[in-house]
Amino acid sequence: MSPTESRGRSEILPSEFQPELPRDRFLVNEAPGEESVPLDVLVVGGGPAGLACALELSRLVSEEAERGGEVTDLEIGVLEKAAALGEHCLSGAVVNPSAFHELFPGVEASDLPFRGSVETDSVYLLSERGKRRLPTPPPMRNHGNYVASICEIVQWLGAKAEDAGVNVFTGFPADSLLMEGDRVIGARTAPAGLDRDGNPGSGFMPAMDLSAQVTVLAEGTRGPLSQAWMEQQGITSDNPQIFALGVKELWQVNRPLDRVIHTLGWPLPRDAFGGSWMYPMGEDLVSLGLVVGLDYRQSTLDVHELLQRLKGHPLVQPVLDGGECVEWGARTIPEGGYYSIPERLSGDGLLVTGDAAGFVDVPSLKGIHYAMFSGIYAARAAFQALAAGTPDRTSLSAYDDMVRSSAIARDLYRSRNMRSVFKSGFYRGGLRSAAAIVTRGRWPGKRVAVEPDSEESRTVVPAADFAPDGKATLSKVDAVFRSGNATRDDIPSHLVASGSVPPEVQEMYEHMCPAGVYEAGEDGLVVNAPNCIDCKATDVLGPRWTPREGGSGPAYKRM
Repeated sequence: MSPTESRGRSEILPSEFQPELPRDRFLVNEAPGEESVPLDVLVVGGGPAGLACALELSRLVSEEAERGGEVTDLEIGVLEKAAALGEHCLSGAVVNPSAFHELFPGVEASDLPFRGSVETDSVYLLSERGKRRLPTPPPMRNHGNYVASICEIVQWLGAKAEDAGVNVFTGFPADSLLMEGDRVIGARTAPAGLDRDGNPGSGFMPAMDLSAQVTVLAEGTRGPLSQAWMEQQGITSDNPQIFALGVKELWQVNRPLDRVIHTLGWPLPRDAFGGSWMYPMGEDLVSLGLVVGLDYRQSTLDVHELLQRLKGHPLVQPVLDGGECVEWGARTIPEGGYYSIPERLSGDGLLVTGDAAGFVDVPSLKGIHYAMFSGIYAARAAFQALAAGTPDRTSLSAYDDMVRSSAIARDLYRSRNMRSVFKSGFYRGGLRSAAAIVTRGRWPGKRVAVEPDSEESRTVVPAADFAPDGKATLSKVDAVFRSGNATRDDIPSHLVASGSVPPEVQEMYEHMCPAGVYEAGEDGLVVNAPNCIDCKATDVLGPRWTPREGGSGPAYKRM
């Protein structure tokens, strides 16, 4: 198959080259094995949503025990694919502290895992060599919020969870859900120690089964188990979920940054949606990043490369001058908002939380507190269902009711069309988004329909020349090294590509992936699977991402 010809231009429709989701791998109709680990609640994913869920569950059990109630002990387990908590967690991040106050009432902000409060915001519209200060839109005003490292937040929450008696299993990715008809009864981990051909090698460890009355999926953006379960259940949403790719660097600098900065415009082309940030992470650390919607129209747009170019801009260069990039990472972000929330997030024995459910508000650039609140609500629904002795679809639907009546749904409803209006272009979309902000979402009122990112055609254009200097600007190989990538070189490929990919599509994958996983080769697509840092961008537009052995991927320490 080759790119379609349309209006005299060569174009690519990504969906024509994307394999089907391997649903049968992720949903296994089997009972847990004889040596399975029995749990009452299994949380898949040790990020903010999953750990908030585990902490709230442990609190509810403790309170019930004090009252002399019936549910005075629950075995709670958290599966995390990273070798240590926080090593796969990547975000900007400016954090709304409300979910922390819900989990830890009475705890002062100074005792929470934050780097500092936001004192000043600035927003700029950039041209290639200039900048224009813009009034800060209300959703982007961060008074009362805090700059934080998500890695540190997760480590802090994890320590609290373990102190509360939660079983935290790091280095164990969930490879599939165990099913009994439509009911989820647990999960199976990925095996470890397989050679390049998938055969047991030295250090082989077979898969482990964990049984559970309730399984909570907190596996993050493009979670394969969440995708497979929703597809099997026929769960849809008013709009399909759409995504962005964010690439981030942490810089050790000579001078402290005195404010939170966001930018629009350059280096993005006008037919792409996104923006950049600079956040002060302490006296000598600055977080720099760029987020671009994966509905971009140019086949060779390269988010990593655009971030490297941004570092030469007069707004950014003085901040970084004389400094050093000490960490790098990338990840996808759900951007669809209210109309992309699945119609149902609960089922027999299962709940879906956090980014896997799409709880991100694009105008305010916030998602962490929504993820944590969703974990809290999942815990409450699971506890109620277990107390009643019926953790089925009917009882667990209380979770959907909690989400729909919470600030998650209210906030996302208020901004329900602010991302989708940018489908009409940057400047027109900006005007329509401003009108939506002023009217608190009442204009344009009705739902603005969108297509999945894979159904947006890409115009084939030649790649721009770019040569990193290895100091201020990084190649993708250098960047992956700074992610702390801990993947074995001889690991089996966890990326599923189509059998025949034409050169133009190979080149699109090469530029789309920020980690240099894909290369256009004379004999077809070359897949350097060990480079993968689990950003899952190609899972949106190309080759599918599947779980691999525990501890693989990045090992973020300070992001």
